[in-house]
Amino acid sequence: MTAPSNLLVELFVEELPPKALQKLGDAFAQVLLEQLTAQGLATGASQCTAYASPRRLAAHITAVLPQAADKAVSQKLMPVSVGLGADGQPTPALLKKLTALGADASAAAALKRVHDGKAEVLYFESTAKGALLAEGLQKALDEAVAKLPIPKVMRYQLQDGWSSVNFVRPAHGLVALHGASVVPVAVLGLQSGRATQGHRFEAAASPVALRDADSYAAQLRDEGAVIASFAERRAEIVRQLQAAADKVGGGVRPIEDAALLDEVTALVERPNVLVCQFEQEFLAVPQECLILTMKANQKYFPLLDAEGKLTHQFLVVSNISPQDPSAVIQGNERVVRPRLADAKFFFDQDRKKTLVSRVEQLAKVVYHNQLGTQGERVERVRAIAKAIGAQLFEALAAQHRIDGTQDAEVVQDYLMTCVDNAALLAKTDLVTDMVGEFPELQGIMGGYYAVNDGLPDDVAHAIEDHYKPRFAGDALPRNNVGLVVALADKLETLVGMFGIGNLPTGDRDPFALRRHALGVIRMLAERDLPLDLSALLAAATPAFGGKIEDATAQLADFIYDRLAGSLREQGYSAQEVDAVLALRPQRLALVPKQLAAVRAFAALPEAPALAAANKRVTNILKKAGEVDAHVNPELLQEQAEKDLYVALQRFVPEANAQFLAGDYTGSLQTLAVLRAPVDAFFDDVMVNAEQLDLRLNRQGLLKTLHDAMNRVADLSRLAA
Repeated sequence: MTAPSNLLVELFVEELPPKALQKLGDAFAQVLLEQLTAQGLATGASQCTAYASPRRLAAHITAVLPQAADKAVSQKLMPVSVGLGADGQPTPALLKKLTALGADASAAAALKRVHDGKAEVLYFESTAKGALLAEGLQKALDEAVAKLPIPKVMRYQLQDGWSSVNFVRPAHGLVALHGASVVPVAVLGLQSGRATQGHRFEAAASPVALRDADSYAAQLRDEGAVIASFAERRAEIVRQLQAAADKVGGGVRPIEDAALLDEVTALVERPNVLVCQFEQEFLAVPQECLILTMKANQKYFPLLDAEGKLTHQFLVVSNISPQDPSAVIQGNERVVRPRLADAKFFFDQDRKKTLVSRVEQLAKVVYHNQLGTQGERVERVRAIAKAIGAQLFEALAAQHRIDGTQDAEVVQDYLMTCVDNAALLAKTDLVTDMVGEFPELQGIMGGYYAVNDGLPDDVAHAIEDHYKPRFAGDALPRNNVGLVVALADKLETLVGMFGIGNLPTGDRDPFALRRHALGVIRMLAERDLPLDLSALLAAATPAFGGKIEDATAQLADFIYDRLAGSLREQGYSAQEVDAVLALRPQRLALVPKQLAAVRAFAALPEAPALAAANKRVTNILKKAGEVDAHVNPELLQEQAEKDLYVALQRFVPEANAQFLAGDYTGSLQTLAVLRAPVDAFFDDVMVNAEQLDLRLNRQGLLKTLHDAMNRVADLSRLAA
């Protein structure tokens, strides 16, 4: 068999969609490798390198065979009783089958007999020639093009003037090299060759004639002025961005934005980073506005100072490298200036009206056809925030977590006033010019305009923060007023959408209900808020009047499911999470302590036996129905049940005291001493005695045990 060589396949196309480029390149290469491997042309030792630039998708695959190895094929024909007559000669049915397989009657003698458990069956054994690379690559290439995850398909006409094809962008070239030899394949109306195109303006050679598969990246770089690898191009941009920032000096750094970096990498073939600037007067506009317009509209990298403040300089990643870059720099500075001027105009105009004066406009903005306008929504958020605020501030005051140097009632009144103002004004920036142009700035601009209106910082911060956390890892609202309004806003969305049956599906969640649920979880847990989940849901539902059905139970299940997933991602086992969440804990801030206690308990030598016993107790009580946790000592007859009763009387009060003090680990470890009396009880005592009073008393004893053991978690879930 001829030795393997490396393979290079490239599709040269018009500019590909930048946000999808990396995914397209990886998928193209991966499907080619999978298909060649399936045909025996590539092996497990073959390595695949994906290339993706604005105008090409390519794959380099090592150790590809010119022809796959021959394969032995064993084909089931028919039972012996059907294929052979009484004299052992082939029947007409067998002869017909052999003819169809390209064999003659003489092959009948060589057929293999195998008993399949029911009868003897005839098998025809032959050797299938391995696939040639040309035919195997053609199949792989067709599959790779068909399976490409194209965000939006284009239909275009081929050069013959009659045929048309569907693809992500019009394709103009196909390269297929096995070593130095062209593999004859065709796709999208193109025939394979060895020529590709380099940079539109800076290629040293056009076209670039590839010597062999291994010279692809080097020739494109040297002759075509193209960095073909997405990863290498991205790394080069990162290097140049940092080098340019270092050259500017003063501790400035380019803004970090992975999505922007990926998009720019997909827009250039050979990056060249240049430093530009704009007039410092624009810095009077909130930096979020300037940063967003530079990133979203121009794909620029703003420069921040050491304190994270925007400077008047920014970086451009150009696709050309002229000797004198001044024209490119001036062009980009000229282009960005109107964008910044628009932002300044919107900011100046918006500040001419107060947020309070915009509240009425929200009544004209539709939120949802079943849930009314944004104005109606604001009133619901206000009502929910009022209920949550009352719960929270009273609980914090009781825990002395509100400033005790002032009158508690005065502080609570102030905070409740701030909550109501923030809830009333939180959505008003939706009708400002700035947010109309840049919806991503909702909340942020509300905070700036609240400061401009002279509102307290607590209100301004709450307006800015009420959307937080916006994404995984995002910061939480910075004060209690913001937490209350953020909780109210997210609960209004969750309760409303569940109440009208608008639930997320496997791949669709248009109202971001999963993110809202995780936001509620994070705020309750990470800020240690003394709020019960059921009380929050109950407080949110009345705000809707008769617009919705009560879906509180379904919503609670949804939130606990999100919590379970989040905890598993944090490294807790499914058993640990299941044990704690089976009790539906109301204070989510305490869940991590409960999990830690369960983990410590599970490490004890007594844990497996107690978990198994707990499971047994759970099953007994489930069958018994309603059982009262009451024990009459005078009805205890067996020594084992007397010993268990004594142990419970001795250790349960201590465990309960530890539980109430928040020492969940200590509580479970105290109860671990019950293993011996529990084991003895099940060995020596018949729980379901025929005598009714004995049976009820023993069930009451087990109910007492069950209640004591399962305050932290359902320990039966730890049983194997």
